[in-house]
Amino acid sequence: MNAHQLIDLLLSRLVRAHGGERRRWRLVIGPVRIHSVETHPHCNWSVAPSGSARETGLVERLLDEVRVSHPIVSR
Repeated sequence: MNAHQLIDLLLSRLVRAHGGERRRWRLVIGPVRIHSVETHPHCNWSVAPSGSARETGLVERLLDEVRVSHPIVSR
């Protein structure tokens, strides 16, 4: 999986589960940062969501779920 596919997965799951527009969720999620596997062997990506407390909480919970199945992402 690459960073673009990860964003698509996150957006699809957020819209399906919580409604709203993909554009708004994309703004809340922000950019995906890819880290070196040498320094981050268990999960090489991170996201710093910003938005309302509710939106940020929903994204953070989803990120925890997605990290289990997709810990390593390519650029």
